[in-house]
Amino acid sequence: MELWPCLAAALLLLLLLVQLSRAAEFYAKVALYCALCFAVSAVASLVCLLRHGGRTVENMSIISWFVRSFKYFYGLRFEVRDQHRLQEARPCVIVSNHQSILDMMGLMEVLPERCVQIAKRELLFLGPVGLIMYLGGVFFINRQRSSTAMTVMADLGERMVRENVPIVPVVYSSFFSFYNTKKKFFTSGTVTVQVLEAIPTSGLTVADVPALVDTCHRAMRTTFLHISKTPQENGATAGPGVQPAQ
Repeated sequence: MELWPCLAAALLLLLLLVQLSRAAEFYAKVALYCALCFAVSAVASLVCLLRHGGRTVENMSIISWFVRSFKYFYGLRFEVRDQHRLQEARPCVIVSNHQSILDMMGLMEVLPERCVQIAKRELLFLGPVGLIMYLGGVFFINRQRSSTAMTVMADLGERMVRENVPIVPVVYSSFFSFYNTKKKFFTSGTVTVQVLEAIPTSGLTVADVPALVDTCHRAMRTTFLHISKTPQENGATAGPGVQPAQ
């Protein structure tokens, strides 16, 4: 009879070790991802300076090449659908959904040439990461100063109206099947990147902005739920409880 408590304790210890090893592997992979970001940013900064001599959006093609190599370290695949919608010779505004630190890899898979990005100002101070973003022509906004952020977005809105710049939504499927911060697992998997049809802004005014935002959100949400139900390589799906990130 005394054997059962020992077996139960050993089983509990084994389960604990499995959980700890999973968490350790998760944090190790996240740490490696962060280390890659810093190391690659430093190397890419040097390449950009040697190639173009300073800050220019032309550097973004170099940055994109480096970031796209990350997927090989983690066994990730990106299935891009309808990318031709971003290749048309016209200015446009790209809007994508946000889920985690892995979003950057998905963005670089579809980023068109001479695409200027907007990012929060805090990223500018992340050492080599901030430097490479600066060299890539990223426009930084201070979210703590709402007047500055609103000015940038207002200028963008005016340009959209003036130049009839459409909005092109880009949606990444859920990472839930291979990347989960709550359950602490980070495995290989496939991400579907869907480029939606352009949403025209021609003829719209400021009063139409709320309806425009709602149209864009509904289209992206519907697409997110649809492509996230596609079975991944490990046989899992996003699950019915997964909600699209904002």
